[in-house]
Amino acid sequence: MPSAMEGSEGGEEGEILRYEETEDDNVSPTDLSELLKEGTKESHDRAENTQFVKDFLKGRIKKELFKLATVALYFTYSALEEEMDRNKDNPVFAPLYFPLELHRREALVKDLRYFYGEDWNEKIQCSEATQHYVDRIHHVGQHEPELLVAHAYTRYMGDLSGGQVLKKVAQRALKLPSTEEGIQFYTFDNISNAQQFKQLYRARMNALELDKNAKERIVEEANQAFRFNMQVFDELDQTGRSLAEAAQDGGFPAHDGKGDLRKCPYYADKLGKAGPGCPYRAAVAVAKQPLAQLILAACVAAAAGAAVWYIM
Repeated sequence: MPSAMEGSEGGEEGEILRYEETEDDNVSPTDLSELLKEGTKESHDRAENTQFVKDFLKGRIKKELFKLATVALYFTYSALEEEMDRNKDNPVFAPLYFPLELHRREALVKDLRYFYGEDWNEKIQCSEATQHYVDRIHHVGQHEPELLVAHAYTRYMGDLSGGQVLKKVAQRALKLPSTEEGIQFYTFDNISNAQQFKQLYRARMNALELDKNAKERIVEEANQAFRFNMQVFDELDQTGRSLAEAAQDGGFPAHDGKGDLRKCPYYADKLGKAGPGCPYRAAVAVAKQPLAQLILAACVAAAAGAAVWYIM
């Protein structure tokens, strides 16, 4: 579910998850923005080297998987923005409250409506990895609101940075309309200059009245946010492999993101988790027998002959 977390336009396959494009002489090493930059470097490196992100950047992403990533983003940002609204007057977060400029939930609703139709909300469900992320955001917003800074920083600064590269990759790889349907998530209509806005945001972070301990906890929470993101990436990568196997095995229906992937008989079988009485497994075993294949071929031929006769 990358919003990608930042990079330069010069290389779409590397250094994508970087937040800082220029050095700021007015920033102190003890400022929160610098502590976050230095303290999350290792997490940046690990995140940008997950298989899902590397494949995405190379344009190797299927529409079904992109749809599932959009679903994960929807649940993540719904939780984040609910907690931001809850804490909009709390001094430990209020200076970073930019609903008109940053909030992504409504943009994601547009993307889901484009991909799933008007009844999109009946066709999606929060995945296991995303739910862990969502639960943590709600806990932070309700019990440790100063840590909400870490989650907002990790998501929105990335959306305004490397996310803009991913927007172009997705539009090209998935042949999405030039009118930006399906990628509204990456479009910030109320920010005219992303670089200037990021500088403002970092200045607001640095002005928060936080002691050393609070800053350290925010940095650790930002690393935790990256870990949650990587878990979602890994989950999407696993789903992507299952989709590829399904296509190779003859075009079984792709999982649509609703319900537990492991409870789907086809994918459970692929993961080795289907029980001995699973109807799918039994059917596959029978279908692999030579006699069964011969009978099936005869039935297909008979059906084709009947169809020709009916048309004539």
